[in-house]
Amino acid sequence: MSDVPAPKGPVVAVVGGGMAGLSAAWELVAGRDDGAVPRVVVLEAGARAGGKVRSTEFCGRIVDVAADAFLARRPEATRLCDELGLTGALVAPGASGASLWVRGRLRMMPDGVNLGVPTKAWPMIRSGILGPMGLARAGLDLVTPHRGDPRATADRSVGDIVGSRLGHEVVERLVDPLVGGIHAGGVDDLSAESTFPPLLAADRQSGSLIRALRRPPTPGQTPPAPPPRPGAAPPPVFWSLDGGNARLPAELAAALAARGVALHTGVAVESMDRLPVGTGPSWRLSLAGDVAGVPDAEGSSDTVRTLDVDAVVLAVPAGQAAGLLSGHAPLASSLLSDIELSSVTVITLSMPAGAIRSELVGTGFLVPRTSTVAGRTALITGCTYLSRKWPGLARPDDELIRLSVGRLGDNRPDSLDDDELTAAVVAELSAVLDVAAAPRESMVTRWDGAFPQYKVGHLTRTSTIEQAVAKLPAVAVAGSAYRGVGIPAVVGSGRTAARAVLRSLDGAAPARTGR
Repeated sequence: MSDVPAPKGPVVAVVGGGMAGLSAAWELVAGRDDGAVPRVVVLEAGARAGGKVRSTEFCGRIVDVAADAFLARRPEATRLCDELGLTGALVAPGASGASLWVRGRLRMMPDGVNLGVPTKAWPMIRSGILGPMGLARAGLDLVTPHRGDPRATADRSVGDIVGSRLGHEVVERLVDPLVGGIHAGGVDDLSAESTFPPLLAADRQSGSLIRALRRPPTPGQTPPAPPPRPGAAPPPVFWSLDGGNARLPAELAAALAARGVALHTGVAVESMDRLPVGTGPSWRLSLAGDVAGVPDAEGSSDTVRTLDVDAVVLAVPAGQAAGLLSGHAPLASSLLSDIELSSVTVITLSMPAGAIRSELVGTGFLVPRTSTVAGRTALITGCTYLSRKWPGLARPDDELIRLSVGRLGDNRPDSLDDDELTAAVVAELSAVLDVAAAPRESMVTRWDGAFPQYKVGHLTRTSTIEQAVAKLPAVAVAGSAYRGVGIPAVVGSGRTAARAVLRSLDGAAPARTGR
């Protein structure tokens, strides 16, 4: 809570205190004239703010147990860091490159791979990732005529495009581990329009897909980073924050409190009811949980109350948003209910110094879903050499390793308790990296239903949801279910939703720029 006097403008409830909700709250109060600043209340059902951005203490260090980095080329997160005075706290990885566990060994990802799609022949040949038949099939793309249609508008799956143009080995061994791994899904179902727009654009061009992905982006696509100055180091691909990525929501929450925003954890919004037009506020929220401290909440008990507000930003998972919108925007509610979710579990290990006898090259490795370890389908989907990727975590007496398991269709992690799961992944790690000793410490973090699946047509469904919600008075939706799962995309989603409700409250005034 803050001692700053609350603004006297309209009341906006932000439902959800993850990065989308906190970013929405920041957009609502930062950079506006005092007379236009709304009174913002953030309601988070969980015990902490920050959502899926979480860091914790492990073996005397703060480690991330969800996203440990965010893309540098997307400006939303770095711009927010700048606004919060955190630019000096940005840290770049201390290693680069990653391997793939393919054909029974670790093989470095070759130069010139664009989200798994090879664009350079010789590095791909030398990597050994593709067999002779796979290389020959991919090479056909360079000589096989392809007539594209730049006017095409239909979405396609990533796997369908790459498989039809370059063959199944490229899909299974390169594209699925990268694109599918980011989304904890399978590229046979994932929307190219949502997850890999340059691929869809390249497929609509005539000629080679490989050559098209080498070319500069067309208007509307994300431009490449500018080349470094002569003699300067290339800019980092990823950033993190000194002290862990959870520093971002923590600093943001503190900045919000300094601006009079009330952030309440342990408070759930069970329903929202539309109030009669012309009576004042537009929405009545029914609250449950630790509601005694929520200002202006009224009710018959200390655990069930209502709060009347002028606007609402729903920065909650798709299923929860569907429930809250069911009586007001049934089409949006139905589409949100249809979004499938997948779960991921992160296992963090402290391995004794010298226990890993294989050389650790790059930042870690990925495991295609078709790969086997010790004769069995791999459980591990990815491994990060934490204390190599982030040198600030390095200690002389151990090696920090982070393993990821779980993706859409693989429910094996759910059937194992934490000790069983740790034993299983350590056994696989030992087979891949020649590990000679047991971990000193381990930590299991489960993220159930954390990854919305962007199936073919996802952006069309998202636009339909947003248009349906926009018909309601001063309501907007935000979060990872819509236009991106990474930290920058979620930050941008929250700020965009906040601008939408501000325009509604301001009578459709022009959107502010510079965000």
